[in-house]
Amino acid sequence: MSMDVLNVGCGAGFSGDRLDAPAPVVRTLIARGAPAALIFETLAERTLAFAQIARRSDPARGYEALLEPLLRPILADCLAHGIVIVGNFGAANPPGAARAILRVAGELGLPAPRIAVLEGDDLSARLQRGGPLRAALGADFDETRFVSANVYQGAFEIAQAIQAGAQIVVAGRVADSSLTLGPAIAHFGWTRENWDALAGGTMAGHLLECAAQVTGGYYADPGKKDVPGLDDVGFPIAEIQADGSCVVSKADDTGGIVNARTVKEQLLYEVHDPAAYLTPDVVADIGEATVEEVAPGRVRLAGVRGHPRPLTLKAAAFFEGGWAGDAEISYAGPNAEARARLAMEVIRKRLGGLLDLRFDLIGLCSILGDDAGRMLAGIPAGGATDVRLRAAARHDDPALIDRLHREVTALWTGGPAGGGGVKTSKRQRLAMRNFFVPRELAPASFHFAGRESRP
Repeated sequence: MSMDVLNVGCGAGFSGDRLDAPAPVVRTLIARGAPAALIFETLAERTLAFAQIARRSDPARGYEALLEPLLRPILADCLAHGIVIVGNFGAANPPGAARAILRVAGELGLPAPRIAVLEGDDLSARLQRGGPLRAALGADFDETRFVSANVYQGAFEIAQAIQAGAQIVVAGRVADSSLTLGPAIAHFGWTRENWDALAGGTMAGHLLECAAQVTGGYYADPGKKDVPGLDDVGFPIAEIQADGSCVVSKADDTGGIVNARTVKEQLLYEVHDPAAYLTPDVVADIGEATVEEVAPGRVRLAGVRGHPRPLTLKAAAFFEGGWAGDAEISYAGPNAEARARLAMEVIRKRLGGLLDLRFDLIGLCSILGDDAGRMLAGIPAGGATDVRLRAAARHDDPALIDRLHREVTALWTGGPAGGGGVKTSKRQRLAMRNFFVPRELAPASFHFAGRESRP
């Protein structure tokens, strides 16, 4: 077993990711024998906001809904082989997630694992009290619509928890890359001013955070970028070195690919400035980084440079944004497109004065359309024989969304001819505002589940 490398595998890239993907990663980490960690990245901004809403209705909820089926198949192996688990699956309720993990461990007949719970990311109560945090958000704070606010925490508290003996670290809102950087800091003992190493570990985390995106999933484009075994695409593993460089591979005996192209695509994903990728821990610079295929299925990233971390932390505040809904109906066969267009005009005339409507003719124009219908209006009528009409709207009054549903459903017999397969949905909308918080106003900490004292 070499202490010169830390293997970090990814078990999830978003909330709802495949439940069978972590097991091959864990088997591969065990087989490779080096110190290892397994990360779960399940928290988008919308995911967190809806988790806050879920916790409002039930204080026991608010953490990742798939937490138990994600961890149950791999928990025993991770604990037995010293693979540290780090996840933001705590969402709006990290203590609740920790309790759920302890329950699963008990059901599996395992000793209670040492679970560290990160704190400090939820700013909601402090914002409502006013003061400097409220000033950071701005003067137009609407308390009647306010849902939640969370700040992006960094990696050092994760590292401290692991160094204090945590086998599992449960976080809420942390930067995605910090999930990987935390175990690397703990393993290599990097200081807060080890800028290049921190930047390298950050970009290793960035490569892992979207799971199969770097192993061929989001990369696949048949005939142009073919990916073998996409039905069983393996999740990635980063072998992190003491200088912050890493080699990316994937779980053994799985589909997908890892090559220079998949790594470069993910490396640039959501990076607005390659010379200044802002994170809570470091500003990473990949302007002179190198990506090299060192063996089949193994790609080395090196040469990432780091600069001092920002003075502020990014935060996101969510406010109730009314309701959104849509309704769909299909038309097929001769003259189907004309019938779908006529149905669209019927809905427009009946509801246009009440709702701002968006229409899509799926099969003719949907993704490339816009809410004002400009793209759709510019497409001349043709002879499409398989068209699905989608009508969508948003409004503060959910009753008007229900009215939209009824009007589309009424097309079944109200015409035009041959409509069918009506499907409707309604959901609460959230509006988001990003803002920046001075670090000293948002300190992070951790405690061990079941213990009152904080380390």
